[in-house]
Amino acid sequence: MKKSLELRRQRAALIAAARAIVEAAEAENRDLSAEEQVNYDQAFADAEELRGRIERLEAVEAAGAELGDSANGAHRGDPQGGDGARVPAFGSRGLLGLDAGWHERGEWRGLMQTTQPEYRQAFRHWLRTGELQQRALQADVNTSGGYLVTPMQFVDELIKDVDNMVFVRQRARVFSVPTADSLGAPSLESDPADPTWTSELAIGTEDSSMGFGRRELRPHPLAKYIKLSNTLLRKVPNAEALVRGRLAYKFAVVDENAFLNGSGSQQPLGVFTASNDGIPASRDVSTDNTTTEISFDNLINVKYTLKAQYWPEASWTFHRDAMKMISKLVDGNGQYIWRQSIRENEPDMILGHPVDVSEYAPNTFTTGLYVGLFGAWSNYWIADALDMQMQRLVELFAATNQVAIVGRRETDGMPVKSEAFVRVKLA
Repeated sequence: MKKSLELRRQRAALIAAARAIVEAAEAENRDLSAEEQVNYDQAFADAEELRGRIERLEAVEAAGAELGDSANGAHRGDPQGGDGARVPAFGSRGLLGLDAGWHERGEWRGLMQTTQPEYRQAFRHWLRTGELQQRALQADVNTSGGYLVTPMQFVDELIKDVDNMVFVRQRARVFSVPTADSLGAPSLESDPADPTWTSELAIGTEDSSMGFGRRELRPHPLAKYIKLSNTLLRKVPNAEALVRGRLAYKFAVVDENAFLNGSGSQQPLGVFTASNDGIPASRDVSTDNTTTEISFDNLINVKYTLKAQYWPEASWTFHRDAMKMISKLVDGNGQYIWRQSIRENEPDMILGHPVDVSEYAPNTFTTGLYVGLFGAWSNYWIADALDMQMQRLVELFAATNQVAIVGRRETDGMPVKSEAFVRVKLA
């Protein structure tokens, strides 16, 4: 039996225990006592911790299965513990959608040099020692600034690791903009009026209401650095994987916060930021909520504010504090509206739609604030610049025998269709 299935059973037992506490108090028509509230909060917190462990474990299990598949593909093992050498025809997200002659373009030739085994070997050597093997890196090193272009496979694997940590990237539509400054897309600002019934020989009336606009995503620089012990770098068998794992975590938490709460000024525009360029205030629903609590009727209102055409892919986004509140809500038949997952890779559900829990979703329950979202995330677009630069800082942390690895990449994101989202707002 998979460990994740056992953890799901443990989580189900904790949730059942928490619900039993609430039901006992409701049967006696009273509020929870102080002791019951503590027990309920603890059970729910433990269940939430297990949810995180389950998601991480299932991601590892999926990655293990994928690695097993890749062992039969175009991948050669690396005796030094690295990622090995791959043939250039790998499934890079940066190459998706390009025409058949992409490899003949001058701007791609230098980038494709990073796919060669010699470049990867030199990159790993640089991570460990800081020494540049000029013969392998001469086409891609900026020696004056101490930067070098990161191998394309490393970038793809880093972004994939980030995808596994950030639910938005799993649900949103992601584009690579390797050579352009921005990604532009036309938007329909207003629909044409309905056609009119007319005679056989007439052509109806002219429409003047349809209007088009433009959405533009321009990747903004994003940088993080990690400190690593020189001793660790010398002894670790795969410094590349260590650095990638830490950078993935750093980039992931910043990405998720920006995609949810970003201002749109030199950073992504978040879904919880009211903006006419993204999701305007007209998409907020507070009816039937109180100034401090989410209600069952409000969630019904929110769901039916979203057009049914978006329902097949729509999902909820809440903070765990909001989920603690929602987990107590029941419908008119006394049935809980929140359904915890009991099967592998199955999400929790509210009103028949999956729930994503984020630490960066709003969790301040005060008058007029946002506390959740319902929508189709495929209408949130993310634009990534493929190239990533890394810098090795040696002197800055020399006193502590550490070296800093600075990673820089560029990304942007924004909702491109406001009607695909509805925000949950307190009264």
